[in-house]
Amino acid sequence: QVLLVESGGGSVQAGGSLRLSCVASRYTASIGWFRQAPGKERERVATIESDGSTSYADSVKGRLPISKDNAKNTLYLQMNSLKPEDTAMYYCAARSSISGFFDYWGQGTQVTVSS
Repeated sequence: QVLLVESGGGSVQAGGSLRLSCVASRYTASIGWFRQAPGKERERVATIESDGSTSYADSVKGRLPISKDNAKNTLYLQMNSLKPEDTAMYYCAARSSISGFFDYWGQGTQVTVSS
């Protein structure tokens, strides 16, 4: 079991920045950020693996870098050049080493970008 707690969401104008954080109860090899906007399906934003390799959705490449601090079991999402279409609930999720799926989820943090 992994407990995940996100923070850092808020309201910002287009072009602004936010930094999301996710504290995990223990180390996980594969972890990432997902988001869900009202009326839309949840989508993967970015993930990071144990070797530091990263993967991004095309819509956020170059704007929302993901990083982690293994010593603090903390995941980050630096959100730059925000757009109204980035408005969503952002979730931190960790991959289970048993199932291979993202089975562990935080409660989410809301990001709202106004034009």
